[in-house]
Amino acid sequence: MTKAVLALGSNLGDRLANLRAAVSMLEEAGLEVIAKSEVWETAPVPADQPPYLNAAVVAETGLEPLDLLRELKRIEHDLGRREGTRWGPRPIDLDILFYGDLALNSETLTIPHPRIAERAFVLAPLTDIIDEPLPVLGKTAAELLEAVGLEGAWRTRERL
Repeated sequence: MTKAVLALGSNLGDRLANLRAAVSMLEEAGLEVIAKSEVWETAPVPADQPPYLNAAVVAETGLEPLDLLRELKRIEHDLGRREGTRWGPRPIDLDILFYGDLALNSETLTIPHPRIAERAFVLAPLTDIIDEPLPVLGKTAAELLEAVGLEGAWRTRERL
């Protein structure tokens, strides 16, 4: 089993219900979710869409990275996501942030996720669940978040 760190986001429909449904579907797919962040509300990027709810989970998985990606895409589809505008509004967005200490750069998948260090909406939830330096990046989420700042992100106190 490998420890995977996943980001979750939603800005359409019942955003909190979408996040919770995604976590349930991850567990139904055989992932063992061992840590869940609090839910954060964040300003959208680009700004011309509704705000997001974001969270992160740590899960143990026996799936290889590309199989895990396929499973995330299936869950997104089952929760109503359809291909559309890049960075556009969506009922659910699931990303693999880390997969063990793997560094992977393929046409299909890049691990760690390439823009982690730039995004408060990813880093803030990570500070809830990972204290140690992040795989490959070598810095903690808190250190990276300090550099980026929390502008446009706030803790909702909701739990997944």
